[in-house]
Amino acid sequence: MSKLECFKAYDIRGKVPAELNPELAYDIARAFVKLLENPKKIVIGYDIRKSSVELSEGLAKGFVDLGVDVVNIGLVGTEMVYFGTPYLNADGGIMITASHNPPEYNGMKFVRAGSVPVSSDSGLKDMEKWILNKELPEPTANKGKVEKVDIYDAFINNLTKFYDKNKIKPLKVVCDAGNGCVGIALEKIEKYLPIEMIKVHFEPNGDFPNGVPNPILPENRKYSIDAIKKHNADLGVAWDGDYDRCFFFDENGEFIEGYYIVGLLAKSILKSNPGAKIVHDPRLVWNTLEVVKENNGVAVQSKSGHAFIKEVMRRENAIYGGEMSAHHYFRDNAYSDSGMIPFLLVLQLISEENKKLSELVGEMISKYPCPGEINSTVENPKAVIEKLDKLFTDGKKDYTDGLSVEFDTWRFNVRMSNTEPLIRLNLETRGNKKLMEEKTEELLKLIREK
Repeated sequence: MSKLECFKAYDIRGKVPAELNPELAYDIARAFVKLLENPKKIVIGYDIRKSSVELSEGLAKGFVDLGVDVVNIGLVGTEMVYFGTPYLNADGGIMITASHNPPEYNGMKFVRAGSVPVSSDSGLKDMEKWILNKELPEPTANKGKVEKVDIYDAFINNLTKFYDKNKIKPLKVVCDAGNGCVGIALEKIEKYLPIEMIKVHFEPNGDFPNGVPNPILPENRKYSIDAIKKHNADLGVAWDGDYDRCFFFDENGEFIEGYYIVGLLAKSILKSNPGAKIVHDPRLVWNTLEVVKENNGVAVQSKSGHAFIKEVMRRENAIYGGEMSAHHYFRDNAYSDSGMIPFLLVLQLISEENKKLSELVGEMISKYPCPGEINSTVENPKAVIEKLDKLFTDGKKDYTDGLSVEFDTWRFNVRMSNTEPLIRLNLETRGNKKLMEEKTEELLKLIREK
């Protein structure tokens, strides 16, 4: 066997037990010890998937056998591992999650001390090689120990440095937990907020009886939209399974693309941090560039993906980073992404501005309309991108992430998926919805033609 199917670009993800199981988890722990060069303490957290506990036990056994102590923080969201690793002064952390994948999948995300991410370029490929070649450290006589620690109160308390509860009005908010982990965190923070929380699918359930929590998929937004309309709510928020991403709906139940939330948060953060650097991805950029410039910030472009964004943020000492895929990163959160902080910041922003969410994003949407990210399954993604590169010769090009081509009135970005034979298309225009629709149709035709 020359490859472990579950090792991906940014994390581990695979079907259980065929591609990922407790036996492999045991070896993954040993490989992680080798990568970190004799760590003393590792944090492990896990999501609601049915295989999560057995995988965490497999990992823990691997660490304990090598004399490494394990702090088990239990059923949590990914950002709690990002918070917990530095908070508990650990040498590394592992979150067991497959985020928005179907129930039969599970996976792992890894961080070093200080929650510095481990990706294929910074350790995952080495770990895979060591496992395949059986180049792993052997069990030692001095065993480590496993300690269970509840860090929820510390985590909730840490969030207070990002928002001011006294500035939040008694809004009516639909919160759709999607049967993932976030319901637990929302229950804990509810008593600190003056809002009325309309709870949808708060019960953690690894079977995902109401669909996999992935609000990027239009069919998964129905419950949030229905609840907003039924309760005449001020806004709606939905999270993915491990709540490192959150998605917003306005008071009319309209889904708001993550792109505009990046602009909203950048504007809010720059108000009290003029001159700060804001990191963004290359897929959709015009609105972010305008907002950052108007609010005396400095925009810095990075390749998409959490490992790249975090690396650029650390290098540039950026205060905030945002991706149109609804990942939002904060310097004071160990440069990590959070699904809770954007939720709290938007509540405060709506209250302070005394405007509806539709009003806060309306101008951005009309100035820079986009159709949302559109995926196309193709036989040879690389060849399709090369074809588009040759066809669009008169635009300004950028190859930071896939291919970006910019014209005076419109621009697009196409990139390959890291894990599937997909082309992802993003496109925006300068205030011209009709042109957006025409160019989207034109590009999809070129991408999908045989």
